[in-house]
Amino acid sequence: MTIRLYDTSARQTRDFTPLTPGCVSIYLCGATVQAAPHIGHIRSGLNFDIMRRWFAYRGYDVTFVRNVTDIDDKIIKKAAEQGRPWWSIGYENERAFNDGYAALGCLPPTYEPRATGHVTEMVEMMRGLIERGNAYEADGNVYFDVRSYENYLELSNQDLDDLRQPSGDGETGKRDPRDFAMWKAAKPGEPSWETPWGRGRPGWHLECSAMAHKYLGTAFDIHGGGLDLIFPHHENEIAQAKAYGDEFARYWVHNAWVTMAGDKMSKSLGNSVLVSEMAKQWRPIVLRYYLGTPHYRSMIDYSEEALREAESAFARIEGFVQRVTEKAGKAVPPAPEVPLAFAEAMDDDLGVPQALAIVHTAVRQGNSALAADDKETAVERLAEVRAMLGVLGLDPLDEHWAEESDRGDDLHGVVDSLVRLVLEQRESARARKDWATADAIRDQLGQSGLVIEDSPDGPRWSLGPR
Repeated sequence: MTIRLYDTSARQTRDFTPLTPGCVSIYLCGATVQAAPHIGHIRSGLNFDIMRRWFAYRGYDVTFVRNVTDIDDKIIKKAAEQGRPWWSIGYENERAFNDGYAALGCLPPTYEPRATGHVTEMVEMMRGLIERGNAYEADGNVYFDVRSYENYLELSNQDLDDLRQPSGDGETGKRDPRDFAMWKAAKPGEPSWETPWGRGRPGWHLECSAMAHKYLGTAFDIHGGGLDLIFPHHENEIAQAKAYGDEFARYWVHNAWVTMAGDKMSKSLGNSVLVSEMAKQWRPIVLRYYLGTPHYRSMIDYSEEALREAESAFARIEGFVQRVTEKAGKAVPPAPEVPLAFAEAMDDDLGVPQALAIVHTAVRQGNSALAADDKETAVERLAEVRAMLGVLGLDPLDEHWAEESDRGDDLHGVVDSLVRLVLEQRESARARKDWATADAIRDQLGQSGLVIEDSPDGPRWSLGPR
């Protein structure tokens, strides 16, 4: 058993060998909390939640760090526009992100450090880099000298001579325009912290290097994030950390974007879909299925049609789980192990699409067993299905999703009574061979969003896809 991951730095899929046998350490670039999350933001957390679950299934002790960037240019700008404290905007949106992660079934991280809580560690790192000649102070700013680190740009595979480094307002005194800010001198009315080089605030890249060092040490296994972070963020993290003396991350794993009409989903483009709004229209478990089942390195182009297809596909799985549970008369526990083919797919760079095909195959086999009144085989398939869905965070019988199911329990009882009255009329029509009336009743129920199945135990209904 060997897990293999696509390593961006190596540009190939590599066997995963942990630094410490039986343990895996993961640092994920988390939320920049200038606004509430859209589904593109949550996709990254969800993809790495599946990674974390798979490592745990394979017996690893997982340390998972996901940071919060609670101070940056955008947060400060929004605070000024809205006349609110910068920390108020950050905290409000941090809660919105955590609500979004929780709604879609993401496990909480082992540690979730905020940038503003780690200024001491940042100052220590800057002091060390200045002493080593990798950084310098100018006009109250502290810059990293990119020419001082010979392997700069290896991750993004760029040429230093062609580099155009993004720069912000007030970044004066650079020796080279390609150098990047680690610390920004204070401006009137902006938040700031005291340092040996004057008051100021941290640069984005410094935050993650310092927090990864604090929580995971000088070396750790996996650094994750979206493709858009490869440059400048992750490239600059590497330069700071390695120049400081850290080995830093041994594997770099990047998830693809959620796009809309081919463009990356973002608030600045006005094409984002907020998680809070999506959760009002779609069940969160369906959103998890939609965002989590494509391969993490594949783009997802958002559309309602694609969401409806995901809803239909998950409904087939959920319907099977419900039918066998009813047939068994009790909850069937997950199997102790997932099928071999599922495990092989997940070991191969988290091949969720291929693994999901194994789930659907087991569902079809289980449905065939139900049709043949083979309860034993149906229960065996359900146990396998629950084990596989558990790894993906999609088991509808898991206690996390129980609250979602419970919300409709009262209405379900009322609807069940009404539908059964109509089904009794349909059965009476079938008994007197009035097929036209029986079919008309079935069609009318279908138009109301209900799916009617005729089973050996009598007709049963379920909600169909919208």
